[in-house]
Parts: sequence; structure tokens; C-alpha cells
Amino acid sequence: MLTITREHKQKLIEHARQASPNECCGILAGNDDSATHFYPITNTSTNPRRYLMDPQQHLNVTRESREHGRELLAFYHSHPNGPTNLSETDINMAQKSGWAGEDIYYVLVSLKVPDEPVVKAFYILANGTVAEKPLAFKSTSDS
Repeated sequence: MLTITREHKQKLIEHARQASPNECCGILAGNDDSATHFYPITNTSTNPRRYLMDPQQHLNVTRESREHGRELLAFYHSHPNGPTNLSETDINMAQKSGWAGEDIYYVLVSLKVPDEPVVKAFYILANGTVAEKPLAFKSTSDS
């Protein structure tokens, strides 16, 4: 089960709101399924209903995380007006990128109901199967 702080949950929602009507994207890093670091990444897509992480920023986060003994745990993005589940495009892009499987979560922030944002976590398997996974929110002071 992926665990993130309540502060990072709020940052995810704020990032999604700031980017709207475009999708936002980023990375959560940490260890043992506990995300301790939040990295917003520039969305380089010109399509407001897609996201493409800036490759240099992605590489920088990957390097920094490795240098500090952290793993990339999750890629996140938003659906400003869309569903609370991953789209076919999200699934296809994960498969094509090689980032599919149980080693990486996909976190989705849906703003479909603006006053009630939804944050969910998923695995996208290599065969395109999507499994929603439990997502826990903890206080920063929790261990």
C-alpha cells in the first residue's frame, strides 16, 4: 500500500488546481511504499488532456533520488475535468514507456467535482490490466 503525507496529498491537489485546465504531472519518491518526497514536473504536452514529463526534470529527480537512497514510487498526474480512473491513453503510455508493473504506482488526482478532489493509486501491468491500490494518508509526524 502506498502511503503519502497529508501535506503531500494537499500539494498534489494544489498542483492539479494550478495547472487546470491542463493536466499536471510529477513524481513521488521514498522507500518501502512510503513517499517522503514530492517532485512537481513540468508537463511538456501541448494537449491539455495529456501529460508528458519534462525529460530533464525526470532525469534530475531520478538521479537525486538514487543519490539519497530513495526509490521512484509513483508518477502522478491530474484529470482536471475527467474521470477518477486512468484513461486508455494513460494505460497505453505507461505500457509504451516501460513503466508498467508492480514496481511503480500511478497516482491520479481528479478535479471532476472541484470541491471534492479525488486522489487514487493504481498499478498498470504490462498487459494493460489496471488495479486500483489502497492509498493511505499519514501525518508528517507519523513514523
